[in-house]
Amino acid sequence: MRKGSKTLESKKITSWIVIVVALAFYVALAVDFDAHTGIYHLYRSSGAAHVRYEKAIVLDVEDQELDKDAKLGGLVTGYQDVLVRITSGERAGTTTRIQNVLNYTTHFLLKKGDVFIAHVDTADAAHFTVSVYSIDRAPTLGLLALLFVAALCGVGGWRGLRSLLGMVFTFSSIVFIFIPLLYRGCSPILASAVMAAATVSVSLLLLGGASAKSFSSIAGTFAGIAISAGLALAFQDLAQISGYTTAEADSLLAIAGQTGMKVGELLFATFLISTLGAEMDISISVASAVSEVSAGNPSLGRTALFRAGMNVGRDIMGTMANTLILAFAGTSLNAVILIYSLERSAYQILNSNALTIELAQSLSAGLAIVLTVPAVAFVAAALGTRRTHA
Repeated sequence: MRKGSKTLESKKITSWIVIVVALAFYVALAVDFDAHTGIYHLYRSSGAAHVRYEKAIVLDVEDQELDKDAKLGGLVTGYQDVLVRITSGERAGTTTRIQNVLNYTTHFLLKKGDVFIAHVDTADAAHFTVSVYSIDRAPTLGLLALLFVAALCGVGGWRGLRSLLGMVFTFSSIVFIFIPLLYRGCSPILASAVMAAATVSVSLLLLGGASAKSFSSIAGTFAGIAISAGLALAFQDLAQISGYTTAEADSLLAIAGQTGMKVGELLFATFLISTLGAEMDISISVASAVSEVSAGNPSLGRTALFRAGMNVGRDIMGTMANTLILAFAGTSLNAVILIYSLERSAYQILNSNALTIELAQSLSAGLAIVLTVPAVAFVAAALGTRRTHA
């Protein structure tokens, strides 16, 4: 027993060493990849002139003239003469009077004690202007994030915490590794495939550990990634769409001229990444179901486990299809309203770049998710029976 205990303790120490070394390597890689010099300096012009966005607080509302537009749901318009003090940056402590204009695009109604983000436009050391950019939304976003983390860990326990770690890994990989790779001219096809593989492996292993359930869900998601990649390439070729047909193409081409970024392949990366979360979701759901059925009835064969996985997958597919439709409707709601209100030809609408890309992305994602179900059910059934008979 003592020898076994020592062996187990040694394995735990080795595992922690591997985790720490891998984490240190990942952080070093992220820091190195993220180091770059911006191309355009939006906040600095010639000489000493520059723009800063700093925190400020309202000391007093000295005068205001406001009106509510009943036709627009009581939207407040007008102006406020406000005494403010800048609380951050090079002009921290400076008190000044500004006019806060409220209209249909900027309608931040200020009151004494409010903290807001000020647009500080400096001409030189003695001359500057201050205007209201936005209310300070960081506390609200922080509170929402805190509630999400509390709910995730409270309901999910340790699994919720591991899910959170997976989310942090995914987010940091996209921001600090994936985007810098694209910026440096790496192929978006290769970068998105590698990023997807790493994200899937780490997230699902964190969630389920080194188990048959995790390995089958990883294998199923990989199959979904391969399907998504094939569909993305096929749809782009057939519909003749690419990164050059997106709304941001002009700006991206300007960046590409100085970085070598491959704008044409960016749409492929968009297709692949947008389907990744749903594929992971359905893979782990089917794999978990097969694992539970196998644990509850070890005598079941591969065919029975496969059928169980398919039955669960079919139920999930119905809700997943609705999820994709609702996600499309939600993200494109403003555009859909504009289309509805204007008498546009159906040929024009269906063949516009924006709608073609959105529809192709949603439909290819749905098709990839549907075809992921039998793949993960097959692998989970095979691993489940192997574990039972081992």
